[in-house]
Amino acid sequence: MKPRAMARLLTARSYLKPFHNLLSVFVLLLSLLAIVHLSSRHFLFQFAFYSSSTIPPSSPSPSPSPSPSHSLLLSQTPSPSSSPSPCPSPSSSSPPANSSPPSSAINATDTGAITYTAEKDCDIFRGEWVREDSAGDYYYTNASCGMIQEHQNCAKYGRPDAEFLRWRWRPDGCELPRFDPRWFLELVRGTAVAFVGDSLARNQMQSLLCLLSTVAYPEEIASTGDRENRQLLYGDYNFTVAIFWTPFLVKGHADAGAGGGGYTNIFLDEVDAWAGPHLAAFDYLILSSGTWWTRPSVYFKNSKPFARCNYCWSPATASLPRLTLYEANRAAFRSALDSLRWYQGAVFLRTFSPSHFEGGPWNAGGHCVRSQPEARWRMERMELEMYRAQVEEFWKAKREKRKGRREMWVLDATRAMAMRPDGHPDVYGHRPEERVEMRHDCVHWCLPGPVDVWNELWLYMLTQRRMGKRG
Repeated sequence: MKPRAMARLLTARSYLKPFHNLLSVFVLLLSLLAIVHLSSRHFLFQFAFYSSSTIPPSSPSPSPSPSPSHSLLLSQTPSPSSSPSPCPSPSSSSPPANSSPPSSAINATDTGAITYTAEKDCDIFRGEWVREDSAGDYYYTNASCGMIQEHQNCAKYGRPDAEFLRWRWRPDGCELPRFDPRWFLELVRGTAVAFVGDSLARNQMQSLLCLLSTVAYPEEIASTGDRENRQLLYGDYNFTVAIFWTPFLVKGHADAGAGGGGYTNIFLDEVDAWAGPHLAAFDYLILSSGTWWTRPSVYFKNSKPFARCNYCWSPATASLPRLTLYEANRAAFRSALDSLRWYQGAVFLRTFSPSHFEGGPWNAGGHCVRSQPEARWRMERMELEMYRAQVEEFWKAKREKRKGRREMWVLDATRAMAMRPDGHPDVYGHRPEERVEMRHDCVHWCLPGPVDVWNELWLYMLTQRRMGKRG
C-alpha cells in the first residue's frame, strides 16, 4: 500500500476509534441491564412463592399460643358488624360479567383446543369457599368413575345430600382455574408421579384418577393386589401414577411382643423402603403424612427406644421421657427429606389434612354431620403443631440447597381443608350393619368432594413450573 493511502487509513481509524469504544460500552450496558432484569424477575418470583406459604422460609414462626379451648383459629375472626353466616352468599360466588382475563395470566393452549388460563402471581392457598349452584357440572360422579375406594364412596352408601359438592375454592384476589384433564395429561406426558405416605395420599391419588376419567382410564402395571402399593399407566400419554404406603415416612410397625401394650414402634431416624433407588424413575413425588401420628407409639433412635408419646403409658414405657407429636413429626420429616438428597425430580409437600370430629374423639362417639363449609372452624393445637413442624422442616431442607437437591414445592392445602367439615364420609363409607374400626370417618374425604381441590392446586403449580417458575 502506498504511503499516502496508508496515512488516510490510519487517520480514518483514529476517527472511528471513539465510536468503537462507545459501541463496546453500549453493548456492555445492555448486557448488564439484561442480567439485572432477569435477576429481578427471579427475585420477585421467589419472594411471591415464599410469601405464599403460611410459614415464611426465612425464619420459623413463633409457636402459636393456645386459646382457652386449646385450639387455634385458622382464619380471621369476622368483625362484629359482619354477617354471622360462616359461608359467603351465593351471589358472591360469580365473577363480574364480561370480565376480561388479568394481564398477568398464564395462557396454556394446545392444538387440541385446550385452554387453561391462570394468573401468574396468585396466592392460591389463601381464600374462601364460594357456592356454585351448578352441582350438575361437577367433574365426575361415583357412577362415572369406577376407581373410588369403598370407604370414600359416600353416594354409594347413602349420603342424602349433595350440598358439599356445590362449593369451589376461590383464592383471595384471583381465580383458581377448573381442573382440565386434557391440559394436565399434556403437562405430564412422558413422566411419572408417586404419591408417598398415608391413606390421604391414596385419597388424593384416587381423586386424580377420577378427575382424569373423563379423558382416559389407566391400566394396572404392577398388579400385586395391594391397594397400598400399586402402579398404573396411561398408555396414550406414557404417564405413570404410583402409590407407596408409608404412613410415618419413616419405619414404623406394631409391637407384637408380650410387653408391647398395643403401641406402634416408630424409628425416627430410619427411612423405610419407599425411599429406595426405584424413585429415580419418578419425576414428581407428593408427600403426605400426619394422620397416624396420634396413635400410641414408642419412639426409637439408633434402633433403641428413647421416648414415648403423650398417649402412651405402661410399666414397660414408664421410664421413658415423653416426646411431643411436634418433636416426633419434625424428626421423622427431617429424616425423610434427608433421604431424598440424591433425588433429581420435583418434591411436593401436600400439607397436613385436618380431621373434623365433633362430640368426641374418633373412637368415642365423634362424628361429622355438617353439610356446608365452616369458615371459622378451629383446628386443634396438636394439628397445627404437626402442620408447622412439617412446613418448617421442608423450608429448612429447601434453604440448605444441598448438592443434588432439585425442586421443592409446598402444596399448602391445610387452610382450605380446615374449612370443610362437611366433606368427610362420616357413616357413609360402609353399610350400616358393617362393623368397622372407624365407624364415623371424619379423616378421609368423600369422592367426589372437597379433596379434588388438591389436584386443582397441583395442576396450577405444574402450569407455573411449565412457564419457568422453580420450586
